[in-house]
Amino acid sequence: MTPMTPMAIPNSPPSPLDPPPRLLMGPGPVNAHPRVLRALSTPLIGQYDPVMTGYMSETSALYRQVFDTGNEQTLLVDGTARAGIEAALVCLLVPGERVLVPIFGRFGHLLAEIASRAGAEVHTIETPWGTVFDPEAVVAAVRRVRPRVLAMVHGDTSTTMLQPLDGLGEICAELDVLLYADVTASLGGNHFAADAWGIDAATAGLQKCLGGPSGTAPATFSPRAVAAITARRQVEAGLREDGDEENALRIGSNYFDLAMVFDYWGPRRLNHHTEATSALYAARECAAVLLDEGMKEAVERHRLHGCAMAAGVRGLGLEVFGDQEHRMNNVVGVLIPDGVGDAAVRAALLADYGIEIGTSFGPLRGRIWRIGTMGYNARKDAVLTTLAALEQVLRGAGAKVVAGGGVSAAHEVYQDDQDGARQGAAL
Repeated sequence: MTPMTPMAIPNSPPSPLDPPPRLLMGPGPVNAHPRVLRALSTPLIGQYDPVMTGYMSETSALYRQVFDTGNEQTLLVDGTARAGIEAALVCLLVPGERVLVPIFGRFGHLLAEIASRAGAEVHTIETPWGTVFDPEAVVAAVRRVRPRVLAMVHGDTSTTMLQPLDGLGEICAELDVLLYADVTASLGGNHFAADAWGIDAATAGLQKCLGGPSGTAPATFSPRAVAAITARRQVEAGLREDGDEENALRIGSNYFDLAMVFDYWGPRRLNHHTEATSALYAARECAAVLLDEGMKEAVERHRLHGCAMAAGVRGLGLEVFGDQEHRMNNVVGVLIPDGVGDAAVRAALLADYGIEIGTSFGPLRGRIWRIGTMGYNARKDAVLTTLAALEQVLRGAGAKVVAGGGVSAAHEVYQDDQDGARQGAAL
């Protein structure tokens, strides 16, 4: 057996963290709001300190407004957005139950994979990337499959598309199907109404329109979802009573046991895990910043800057990807011009201007760039700076672009918005 090489021991302590300045204009993460960064540096306190439990209650109340819901069980899952997705699906599904996943991008495939790992019988329908489903097609599939859970991505950053959800909840309730929505990329920058749309469970992440750091997943669960999660635990207990420990263990996770997490966040405050205090501070501040602005105003801000970015891309002579009627407010897909290297352009933007944009996945990898305007970065200076830098990098790569066309087209969008606001104020 070859002996292991000992790890090199540094001769001196590492220098303090000093990351370079970056303007994160990809599909997420984005630059955190300054108020959120300040919250992250707030001193720690114990998880059962009355002040801390008060912060937890405040955070629940704030996110009820963000999700537009009255759900008592609105809380944080300590983990990235994917942790929130997994917690929801693992706890809503008993192994062997059917789940239907309509796939219109990379993250529909992720929902299907997580559900499969949870032991569900997974059924999928698909539509070409760059399009969304007609809700009637989803309804027809629900009637055909009769799943226990319909798992939908709301906004898929891999394609930039926003799937309409309104109307699905009524059908799901009629057929006793639970409706889960992954709103990681959409919440805060696009209209979302959990109660009005009949959403039973929804999970998000801070690192996109909410303007915070990755690592926390806000989530909300309707009374129907809570009942299903509680019933699932009863199935587990029944298997154990029957001596079937192997299948009881398949029923789910300890860390992602939402029934236990509900007790942890609820008035009983039963211990489940040590709360990620700094992460909770950040999540609380993300919601507070958003609500200080106003949810409608935040959605409109994302729409305005997303439209300016899309107009700027066209103004450079580039083509925007996908069905623009159903594009998310907060991310634009840009078809990469022929003869231009995807990675080379992104590397030059980062090296020369400190700006990050993204490529995509699967069939779109190397075909489109994804440029985000979300959270704290959904603002005029970020849009104009990115368009100006992109023009110069593309010119250096040999692409034919319209000189000043990107910034000029974006300015027109901003001017039209100002003119419209003046006219509205005069009425």
